Amino acid sequence: MNAEKRRNGISSGYTLVANHYSRSRGITLIDTLVGSALLLVVFVGISGVFKLSVDIVSNNKARAGAIALADERMEYVRSRDYSSIGTVGGIPSGTIAQSETVALNGISYTRRTTVLYADDPYDGIGSADTLPASAPTFLDYKVVRVDVAWDSRQGARHITLVTRVEPPNGIETACTQCGTLAISVYNAVTQPVSNAQVRVVNTGTNPAIDITTYTNTSGNVAIGGAPVATGYQVTVTKAGYSTDGTYNATPQNTSPTPGPLTVANNQTTSGTFRIDLLSSMTITTYSLSTNNWTDSFTDNSKINLQTTTNIEVSGNQARLAGNQPWTGPADLYSQTITPVALSRWGVFSWNDTRPTDTTITYHVYYSDGSTSALVPDLVLPGNSTGFSTGTTKDLSVIPADAYPSLILQSHLVPLDPTAPSPSIQDWSLTYESGQGIAIPFTIRGIKTIGSGPGGTVYKYDQLLTANSSGVLSIPTIEWDTYTMTVAASTGYDISSSCPTQPIVLAPNTSVTTQLYLSPYTVNSLLVDVKNNSGTPISAAYVELKKGSAIQSKRSDACGQAFFASLTNANYSVAVGKAGYATSTTPNVDVSGSTRFSVILN
Repeated sequence: MNAEKRRNGISSGYTLVANHYSRSRGITLIDTLVGSALLLVVFVGISGVFKLSVDIVSNNKARAGAIALADERMEYVRSRDYSSIGTVGGIPSGTIAQSETVALNGISYTRRTTVLYADDPYDGIGSADTLPASAPTFLDYKVVRVDVAWDSRQGARHITLVTRVEPPNGIETACTQCGTLAISVYNAVTQPVSNAQVRVVNTGTNPAIDITTYTNTSGNVAIGGAPVATGYQVTVTKAGYSTDGTYNATPQNTSPTPGPLTVANNQTTSGTFRIDLLSSMTITTYSLSTNNWTDSFTDNSKINLQTTTNIEVSGNQARLAGNQPWTGPADLYSQTITPVALSRWGVFSWNDTRPTDTTITYHVYYSDGSTSALVPDLVLPGNSTGFSTGTTKDLSVIPADAYPSLILQSHLVPLDPTAPSPSIQDWSLTYESGQGIAIPFTIRGIKTIGSGPGGTVYKYDQLLTANSSGVLSIPTIEWDTYTMTVAASTGYDISSSCPTQPIVLAPNTSVTTQLYLSPYTVNSLLVDVKNNSGTPISAAYVELKKGSAIQSKRSDACGQAFFASLTNANYSVAVGKAGYATSTTPNVDVSGSTRFSVILN
């Protein structure tokens, strides 16, 4: 019966149910993950929209409060008569606070009010309409600026309202016993700095003046109606910028430059100041010494086992692995030698045994951290062929700045498979490097602010000391050209510095400086070697000669060579390097700590 129904295209009830079940599928793990991911995306989007909505509402609320506070101050100004509109310590003087903190609806605001005289250039009355003026100063009206600032989740925000208030008769009047202060603010490359804070203080006037205002887009501030007086102190700055201004006389700075400004009757007194973004400097002081990397093959801890082939270490020597007959040559590689605070490379030396019919050839490799290669023959002549005679090789010709990591390699060859094994008993590499040391040093810029009994007074002149590791960080420092020195009382001389001193620090930059220190001697000579573009030349040959006495050494990673324990006399200095013309300078006077610069063409 069932068979007949199936033949006629009709299935039984049981079969229909079974077929339906076979076509359905359950919810898999992938379905769950995809669904969860979609829900997560939706919820994140909803959360972001909600957060944005809250921020918008909060900011609109804060902005509305700021506008209300600014309007309140403007209405108060309008309610006052013209003569009484001014700020405490301002020009003009009055009872309105220049800066105050106001709380409204749970939000803290800073409200700043500035009132300044203005001499409108469009009315054509008064020669003070065009600065600078040397005739009567005319005052057309007062400009009132109210700025209300607050902190939001997106950072600091503010709104500003500006209005002008005219005198009752609407006619400008000549200023009596007053003049104009015209302040200009520029950056390091003489571009105007807008919105720079300008503070003018004069405690000698009555009432005393202490006004804070801001430069316009041209970097200028004009303060009309300033009372005739001396002693106007000006300070200019901006968030994240250096500070400039006038300086008062002190016992140490008896002739400050620039000193306080003086306002003469119906005159414009101008002051120009320079500020720019702050920079940072990190200084490390190192005690310089000669160190020695050596391997006497007591074990294989200083061998690069990945590149070394057919070598065994036993009996305090490295030799061919196994026994005669030898199947081929062997190669021995040291681990990468990377000294900390490397100044210059020294001497590669070895002790080996070479039985008859065997050879050992030495090479020097460099590493860049990922790969290694032979130091080129242009840098280390004969390196590709190898060194097979003698027991030492001078590696000071290798520039330490370009090659801060070296690898020693030897190639052992048994020309006769039955000959005794060649072996290396030890090898070593000397180098000069620094160890961090805490020592006081002076850092001085070239910007000056006057002079006094002690001579020139510098804007930045600090005695500082690095920490126990020899590191000192100066997070904020003004753009300038700096020189560092150490006193003889420390027992040290600066025998090298990277970069070469003086150090030019540009605005909004970060400089790392290394000072290498050697034992102090009364007379010394520091020779720095550079090319035509001012780049230090490492591993240059520097020869110092006085009579028949000759000293020589290679310039270090900083391009400098230091000669200590000299006499107070004239020396001949010869400097050369492959690819450059040799420079010879006679009669270099060495007296105390002397420095001499050489340019190689």
